[in-house]
Amino acid sequence: MINLTLNKKVIFFGFIFTFFSSFGQSFFLGLFNAPIRNELDISHGQFGTIYASSTICSSLLLIWVGKKIDDYNLLYYALFVVLLLALSSLLFSFINSIYFLALGIFLMRFSGQGLMSHTAATTISRFFEKSRGKALSAIWFGLSTAEFILPIFITYLIFLYSWRSVWQGIAILITILLPVIIYKCISTIKLDSREEDTINKKKDIIKDWTRLEVIKDFKFYIVSLNMLAGPWIITGIFIYQSFITEAKSWSSFAIPKAFMIYSITSILSLILSGFLVDKFTSRKLIPIINIPLLLSMITLIVFQHELSAFIFLGLIGISNGLANVLGSSTWAEIYGVKYIGSIKALTTALMVFSTAFGTALFGILIDHGFTIENIALVSVAYIATSLILLLLFRKKLEPVMLK
Repeated sequence: MINLTLNKKVIFFGFIFTFFSSFGQSFFLGLFNAPIRNELDISHGQFGTIYASSTICSSLLLIWVGKKIDDYNLLYYALFVVLLLALSSLLFSFINSIYFLALGIFLMRFSGQGLMSHTAATTISRFFEKSRGKALSAIWFGLSTAEFILPIFITYLIFLYSWRSVWQGIAILITILLPVIIYKCISTIKLDSREEDTINKKKDIIKDWTRLEVIKDFKFYIVSLNMLAGPWIITGIFIYQSFITEAKSWSSFAIPKAFMIYSITSILSLILSGFLVDKFTSRKLIPIINIPLLLSMITLIVFQHELSAFIFLGLIGISNGLANVLGSSTWAEIYGVKYIGSIKALTTALMVFSTAFGTALFGILIDHGFTIENIALVSVAYIATSLILLLLFRKKLEPVMLK
């Protein structure tokens, strides 16, 4: 750690934060769906409603708390996020009622999926400019690594120990490891810090948009419709993975094993997208984000064999890897970096909100007798509609330049 350059320290910080954001991500919380529902005696729809409501609340709070990264020293902000994540993980292990479940999910979604990923992506988007795409692809390896390792590992631990013990172990790990890493990596970083040896002076500079200006800009909504497709659809898939397993008559380890393919394709698309973004810009690549996701939903509709789990999750992984890089860099390209924390807080909140929508929608549809194929067809319709709108307006996605 001592011998790393500042650039590499910042990337390592982002990598660790995206890895540990996994504890609040839907793929991870979905692993505890069945044991929690069995213990509390609640249905898929009830769990989905609680999950969605808590996620919506966390997204609303994220709009305000996430904005504060533009105002405070990054070291103190990151330590606050880590402390909140540790406390949230510990609290999650004591869930014994639906009210406690709602609180636990709220805190994990807010601190894990929300603030951890927001802090990582905002720091990288602001610090890097010339190599922003490759830096973003590097930090999102953290989440991909977690997605590769944790599903099988945590499923195994749940069989050996209680799910509560697993969460207590997570809280201890966060408390011991993360504060040291934060101090070693970003103690010297300030709001105006930029990557070393990459000063790129230009005659024309991008206008820095405030969050209020962004909200009034139609481009924001066209791009967001596409950016939010993955979060709500993939969340629904992850949270109700046990429903898919039962509906398809797959073995209990089919989807956890397929997560390895998901992680590999995620990593490969991360590598590719990082280079493509730095070469072509992310705003020109946005239309391709959801094409693999579209194909994955078609796979879910058409095929029944257990091996199709590897295909459909592999395709989801490609879209996920693309979205992680493009979703973080696009806003900086179009709207500048001065207020990127505030803007990212809004977009992250919308992303979290969309995951709540996906969870609620999937749960309601399941309780009303929809098959997984029917739900996948609804997803196909949304992806196609948002993509058509983006293609119609793609020439309007250029940033405003100041002389």
